[in-house]
Amino acid sequence: MEKGVLIPNLFKTEYRKIVSVLCKLFGLVHIEIAEDITNDTFLLASETWGQKGIPENPKAWLYTVAKNKTKDYLKRHQNFINNITPQIKESQSNFEELNIDLSEKNIKDSQLQMIFAICNDVISPNAQIGLALRILCGFGIEEIAEAFLTNKETINKRLFRAKEKLRTANIKIEFPSEKEVKERLENVLTTIYLLFNEGYYSSTNNQPLKKDLCLEAMRLSFLLIQNKKTNLPVTNALLSLICFHSSRFESRINDNGEYLLYSEQSKHNWNNELITKGEYYLNQSAKGNEITKYHLEARIAFWHTRRNETIEKWENILQQYNRLLQIQYSPIIALNRTYALSKTNGKKIAIREALKIDLKQNYFYHSLMAELYNGIDKELQIIHLKKAINLTQNETSIEILKNKLQKACR
Repeated sequence: MEKGVLIPNLFKTEYRKIVSVLCKLFGLVHIEIAEDITNDTFLLASETWGQKGIPENPKAWLYTVAKNKTKDYLKRHQNFINNITPQIKESQSNFEELNIDLSEKNIKDSQLQMIFAICNDVISPNAQIGLALRILCGFGIEEIAEAFLTNKETINKRLFRAKEKLRTANIKIEFPSEKEVKERLENVLTTIYLLFNEGYYSSTNNQPLKKDLCLEAMRLSFLLIQNKKTNLPVTNALLSLICFHSSRFESRINDNGEYLLYSEQSKHNWNNELITKGEYYLNQSAKGNEITKYHLEARIAFWHTRRNETIEKWENILQQYNRLLQIQYSPIIALNRTYALSKTNGKKIAIREALKIDLKQNYFYHSLMAELYNGIDKELQIIHLKKAINLTQNETSIEILKNKLQKACR
């Protein structure tokens, strides 16, 4: 593999591992030092490999350089010792003997501890996602800016403020006690859930689906599953719904990069392996006696992967939506429910329910209303298509809606 491809790939997979271990070593209060050392490691790789060629084991090379740079930093900043972690204090007489553990187990432990440190109420949900993308997923600032439809300067400021708040609150990088896990896990799962949604329902101007965000959400969920303290029914439910939704990646976008409605998707493109995994984690989620929104959304996603269009399928989906609205009302959930309602009770009843939902400034609302009015009222179908076009910034969605508008106007 050429350097121009290898280094970005390694940055994606190894940055998060190195920076998590170093953050644990230095403490969250000195997160910038961990980031600087990791960035310097990749910068040196880019310079050295360009001159001397790619080493036989690039990953081992990065780990060795990161360890050496860490020890060099500590030697140059002896006065730094009083404010850092016990592990470093114990080694201050001989930094060469300092154990910077980049083993697979410690990397996983460090990342898991970082998830709980980052997903904290002292910073906003957007800041939690931003830090997760940067530290736990290895995303560059430009990539994060694109995901949030903003610029690099805004993201840098947001991440800086988030780090300051975590520092001021003296948040530790450590695994919570068993009593705390359930309470703090809720924030972690919410962050992963929002991260997945940002990828699956991407609002990026020219990308209706960002697989890299979805896959990172899946990876972080699996990281939780691998630890017995966080391998809980609710965690399995979240991973289940991610697997089910991800199984339909290839069918959601056509060859022209256009988003396809569920009814337009080719079921032959669904990923059977991910569907099977989704079913496994759904079964695991049933071992508890608590029903969360993730359980219900996973069941809805399960029924969406059933290939036969039966009344039983849509009745089950409608039933799960009804239960979901009971435990957590959301206009978007209510809107999604109306599509299932149209399948079981007809479009006219679904329209009556949809008109009660306060989402008049939402692109998805008008897009669905146009679908429901299709074949019933052409004039109202056209009105909703025009409103949907005005309310979205996604160029791909605009093109799809314009095509539908042309057909409706014929």
